[in-house]
Amino acid sequence: MSTDDKRVREFAYQIWESEGKPEGHEARHWEMARKLAEAEALTPSKAAKTPAKAKAAPKPKAAAAPAKPAADKKPKAPRKPAS
Repeated sequence: MSTDDKRVREFAYQIWESEGKPEGHEARHWEMARKLAEAEALTPSKAAKTPAKAKAAPKPKAAAAPAKPAADKKPKAPRKPAS
């Protein structure tokens, strides 16, 4: 069995399961699976789109601003008593 046949079989099984494992829909599941496998084969992979050498190096993160000391914070107003 070729890799393509295995992929069609996997797709057909996934479709069958996702529909609640109905009986009598094998031909439709196989046709859907065949179309999915063909589309997948025609779609270029991510690796083909961006070669490893073409990837840019990650940008360094900007230095965070120093946090203000607690003494610089404005004190909170006391709560009003409940009426």
